[in-house]
Amino acid sequence: KKKGPQGKRITLKMAKNSIRVSFDGKRRLDLSKMGITTFPKCILELADVEELDLSRNMLRKIPNTIEKFQNLLWLDLHSNQLDELPKAIGTLQNLTFLNICNNKLTTGSLPQELNLLKNLRTLNLGLNLLDTVPTTLGALKELTALGLFDNSLTTVPKSVKNLPKLEKLNVERNPLRDLIEEEEHGDSVKRIETLYLVNEKDLCSSCLKVCKGERDELSQLGDATPSSSKKLSFPSLLTPNSSAKENQEEWRVR
Repeated sequence: KKKGPQGKRITLKMAKNSIRVSFDGKRRLDLSKMGITTFPKCILELADVEELDLSRNMLRKIPNTIEKFQNLLWLDLHSNQLDELPKAIGTLQNLTFLNICNNKLTTGSLPQELNLLKNLRTLNLGLNLLDTVPTTLGALKELTALGLFDNSLTTVPKSVKNLPKLEKLNVERNPLRDLIEEEEHGDSVKRIETLYLVNEKDLCSSCLKVCKGERDELSQLGDATPSSSKKLSFPSLLTPNSSAKENQEEWRVR
């Protein structure tokens, strides 16, 4: 029987020659874009590195021996063929960055041990086959950036959305029904990210003309429906802020 692609064989000498030192003194073992199909056992001899890049290969599995890399702060496995992660990944307690984007991971193949990575700040799970987000990810209290884009998610649990330090949550290109419902039925004021107020004297002539036109249109609609108890909503109406003097194009009403 024919075997699958063997990929490139990595020797210890090749691995040693692939170590780079970053500007802040961290040692990165960079084996990205090497055509690797199986995890090179020889790199266990270099398990004291702080950063490991195995991205853009053809890896299908990461063995439990990954636990040998106890000094790892940064692990990049994106763009492989991974359909599971080892439970031992939860032993990498110093990990602050984990990129497993663009693989074949499902919700069931994400080990619960991920929630043991208490120091994790960046987690990228985009471009996988996730249909739900494990609520256990809510235990990652240090997380500041979470990528969930290009999956099949219909909801994001509150335990994840309410992470105390989360600054960036990318859920683009997911069929997220719950977020759509929140936007339709939620308080419109709460959904505004930034409200800009401005004096007329601070606006350029074109911005002022557009704003006055919108205001007149609003007044006419109000006069036409005096008995309506519902407040009119104009989600596309934005008001430029006082910085319009310095950067008019950025705040120009669309």
